[in-house]
Amino acid sequence: MNEGESYRYDDVDLLILTALDEDARMTVMALAGRCGLARGTVQARLERYRSLGLLRCHSVRVDPAHLGRGLSAMVSAELDQHLLGEAVLAVSRIPEVLECFAPAGETDLVCRVVARDPDDLYRVSEEIRLCPGILRTRTSVFLRRVIPYRMDRLLAAAASPGRLEIGSQGSAPLDDVLRPGRIIGA
Repeated sequence: MNEGESYRYDDVDLLILTALDEDARMTVMALAGRCGLARGTVQARLERYRSLGLLRCHSVRVDPAHLGRGLSAMVSAELDQHLLGEAVLAVSRIPEVLECFAPAGETDLVCRVVARDPDDLYRVSEEIRLCPGILRTRTSVFLRRVIPYRMDRLLAAAASPGRLEIGSQGSAPLDDVLRPGRIIGA
């Protein structure tokens, strides 16, 4: 599926995707049973999602902290536009760069990075700054995660277009969000 094209999800798609979001390692048979669908239906839908590139690559969600990289940050970079390809290629080779975006505005690249400690974060930031075409960087350290990566609420919203779920089960009052150590959706 080309960038910008969209796939029209139906109720069966949303049922399957919601179940996969809860447990991405489910077998086709378990997924079919969980959704109350025939195995062939689930298998055909999964093949369609794969062929259209609708699902992210299979991955084990390892917390970088368990790999000794407990410090997270965002490194913004301004670069020479003529060297965008070279910059992205060089940044992609830095293991601590988990993902990188090209936003609108003054910043050309925004990288989510991890590091062992502040000194290691400095090293990672310098590796990014020294990539071809990068003119300057700015680093913002994340103090804590208050909302982890999630898809369940987006899938629920897709199942009922135009419906905003404020205060529904799973949401937390603002004072809970501000409480140290509280992670929303966990």
